Amino acid sequence: MFYLTTKGNEMREQRTVIAMMDGFGMEYYGSTPLPNIQRMADEGFFKEVTGVFPSVTNVNNVSIACGAWPAEHGIVANSYFDRETNSAQYMNAAEMIDVPTIFEWAKKQGVGTALLTSKRKTLELFHEHLDFGVAAEDAPQELIEKYGQPAGIYSREINYWLWGVAVDLLKTRPDLGLVYVHITDYPMHAWSETALESKEHLTQLDALIGEAVEAAPDAAFYLTADHAMNKKTRCWDLEKVCEAKGVPVQFVLSPERDYYIKHHRNFTGCSWIWLNDPEDAEKVTAILSELDGVEEILSREEAAERFHLRADRIGDLTVTGDKDTMFGEMDSEYEDLAEDYRAHGSLYEMQLPLIIFNEQGELPDPAELRANKDLTRWLYR
Repeated sequence: MFYLTTKGNEMREQRTVIAMMDGFGMEYYGSTPLPNIQRMADEGFFKEVTGVFPSVTNVNNVSIACGAWPAEHGIVANSYFDRETNSAQYMNAAEMIDVPTIFEWAKKQGVGTALLTSKRKTLELFHEHLDFGVAAEDAPQELIEKYGQPAGIYSREINYWLWGVAVDLLKTRPDLGLVYVHITDYPMHAWSETALESKEHLTQLDALIGEAVEAAPDAAFYLTADHAMNKKTRCWDLEKVCEAKGVPVQFVLSPERDYYIKHHRNFTGCSWIWLNDPEDAEKVTAILSELDGVEEILSREEAAERFHLRADRIGDLTVTGDKDTMFGEMDSEYEDLAEDYRAHGSLYEMQLPLIIFNEQGELPDPAELRANKDLTRWLYR
């Protein structure tokens, strides 16, 4: 019998720890000696895989947690365009996820579930079907009294607090058969993979993950990321560009738009455009194709098919940028970005590690593990 699938209500008896390492692209994976993570890769299974487009957190986090493409689960960005209010709204509601999450699958088998995240938006998405859930940026008083006050969301230390709690739960809560840990990528936004601060952050995370493995020698560890990170040099406000050229559009959305503006200023390496008139598509495409850094402009149907997205939740046009280019709402049409600006969202932040360690059953065929979302689709089914 294929171990990672189950029949009926048969429970998966091995504990499972899922490490969703926000922003941990291949450049970070290879930049710093990480003896514990490297041992997991060497003794277990390792493969470089692709992420899900757009390369932003909600899309990839939900894809990993559901083992499904956005066309299936419905979360296509950090925000969506609400036509009724003609405004952007956060895409953080659990009821917007259209398929079961790994937490729901586990609960159906009677497995205790835990989510530990640095970001409260992740708890908003996955709060259902949890026996234990905490967002470190909004930690309840009883956990503060037990584990200390976590650092702020714009820090690397908040990730240490989170994994410290995970280690303790693995020692003291054997009833939690599924533990999902999601860090923040602020340190990757703040520092390149070669920076001392980045190396210190990854070294400390590696040590804590080593403590988690030691605390739960029976557990299987599944590790991947949502996106990578790159230095960016330019940003365009596509709404202002179109308006200046005499072809105004209805709405332009940055799929990265969320609460954490200091991370990225809500700029993204791609953009969605809703047109005032379908006949404007050719004119808008011609205007934007002339901009430095614009790589491709796709229709709604083309983007939905290529990137496995739900067509009714994306724009009439999808604009993709090159490795250096971002799109977002600004005071001007164009801005040269600060020297230290680092972000994601494009097709250039999609190469990620995937590691499975200490799995007691037979692993899937490596050919079937192509994307980060494939990490969990075998579990609790």
